[in-house]
Amino acid sequence: MTQETTVESLEKALYERAQRLGDEYLARARQTRERMIEEENERLRLREERETLAAEAESERVFRRRVQAVELQLQGELDRHRWDAMESVKAEMHRKFEALKATEEYLDVLARWLAEGVAVLGEQELVARLNEADRARLGDQWDVFAARAAHGVRVALDETAGAFAGGVLVRTSDDTVRMDNTFEGRLERLDDRINQAIAEALFPGGMATEGKVHG
Repeated sequence: MTQETTVESLEKALYERAQRLGDEYLARARQTRERMIEEENERLRLREERETLAAEAESERVFRRRVQAVELQLQGELDRHRWDAMESVKAEMHRKFEALKATEEYLDVLARWLAEGVAVLGEQELVARLNEADRARLGDQWDVFAARAAHGVRVALDETAGAFAGGVLVRTSDDTVRMDNTFEGRLERLDDRINQAIAEALFPGGMATEGKVHG
């Protein structure tokens, strides 16, 4: 083998080696490029997911705030309706009571309320307070009126007139215990029942003012 042939063989071997190395480096570069693209795509996907979750969370917060605002508004409106209804009912009861006072039937009602007070207190000596109009109406009839209603219990007429629409305030002689059977007192004790009746009328389906609004 000549020197020229040996040089050509060496050059060929070097070229082939360089070619293999170039192909190897190129393949590695391609793999690295593909891996970098995949990693970047994964980062983009994760960032998009985080942004989507954040947007969904913010949307949920906004939705809940709006729902709460609607619930508060509805609660206020229902409370106003209930309050107006209660005031209307009480005003109507006042009107009817004033009309009742102009009739003889009112004395029967007054007698029943006095009898209830006597039954509750159970004392042998009691005092009854009337308003000014009822004191004037009964006048000298009080003893007979009280005896008939109190069934043997002595009930004296209080010298002081009461500042109430009607009815009777019954108390013990030492004023330690009272039974408020005035119109105002009885109306106050009926507040819960009136409120319940109004609630049932306003919400026949059983919806309460605490109910929630859902979208």
